[in-house]
Amino acid sequence: MWNKNCVKFLRRIGQFSYLNREIRVLNGLVNKRNHFVYAPDSTTSIKGEKQKMNMFQSINNALDIALNTDDTALVFGEDIGFGGVFRCTLGLQEKYGKHRVFNTPLCEQGIAGFGIGAAVMGSTAIAEMQFADYIFPAFDQIVNEAAKYRYRSGGLFDCGKLTIRAPCGAVGHGALYHSQSPEAYFAHTPGLKIVIPRGPIKAKGLLLSCIRDPDPCLIFEPKILYRAAVEDVPVADYQLPIGKADIILEGNDVTLIGWGTQVHVLREVAEMAKKQLKVSCEVIDLVSILPWDMETVFKSVKKTKRVLVSHEAPLTGGFGAELAAAIQEECFLHLEAPIQRVTGYDTPFPHVFEPFYIPDKWRCFDCVKKLINY
Repeated sequence: MWNKNCVKFLRRIGQFSYLNREIRVLNGLVNKRNHFVYAPDSTTSIKGEKQKMNMFQSINNALDIALNTDDTALVFGEDIGFGGVFRCTLGLQEKYGKHRVFNTPLCEQGIAGFGIGAAVMGSTAIAEMQFADYIFPAFDQIVNEAAKYRYRSGGLFDCGKLTIRAPCGAVGHGALYHSQSPEAYFAHTPGLKIVIPRGPIKAKGLLLSCIRDPDPCLIFEPKILYRAAVEDVPVADYQLPIGKADIILEGNDVTLIGWGTQVHVLREVAEMAKKQLKVSCEVIDLVSILPWDMETVFKSVKKTKRVLVSHEAPLTGGFGAELAAAIQEECFLHLEAPIQRVTGYDTPFPHVFEPFYIPDKWRCFDCVKKLINY
């Protein structure tokens, strides 16, 4: 922290403005480290007033609506009282009180356990894990308690009013404990729903759908999009379907499948393929991976006959493997090339070597060429 004397000294020697310029330059360099170009949703079927929001603001707006429309709703997690490290809960405690928006101890297992209990007793529980990387202490509570509560009680009880938010994915400097994408661990668990938004409009609508869904939901929010993603978001209360994929770009030659940040990478790949290879790619945002939209995926693959699946999580056991297996079973006679997966590597997520680890547009583009030339 700068003390007052230090600030006065910098001003006196004329360095303060120089320091600000340096900070702006460094911020610009950080922004340029993004491995994708964000493409906002230009059209939405939702009518009414719209407001320019980044993704953390749209999530904040969704939480505000949930608290305002549901007197039983609770928002809780580490440091969320002042807004959280990503500011998603900014201003909510002041508006709704400490009895509805409150901090928890630094204990992910406790956060999940409390959320399950609150949901079982009738509250709408909206929990935040500060980083998805630290959700693992809560793994037992989520997969053995939350996911199975309705089944084990024979339908007498459930914790379907539980939603867990968690920032995930690469951010440019997060290294091994602040960059992981753990969605595949939970996709192996019947009883959960898992969604991953690609931008502010989807984040708001999907979060409200999760909060009001009769099953416990996990929403993994790509944290690099919190500020990088800006769209004209409908101000009204709206929900978007869980389990329905979006066709971002229509094409005829190759199907590209991703979710979250990777959708924007694949959009760039599609543009590169069009310009450099005269190849038409269809880009699909899976939106949710549990459940996932088999109908849309299979229909696209049968049309294009070639498919690439891409995600930031490691290759082995990644959700791309489930997609590849299901596509092979359903579309085998239509395929003209082996299914390609472009993912993170089977190593811990690196720090300075992140640019080599992530499935960037160049790695994906190389696989498009393999698919076409097979």
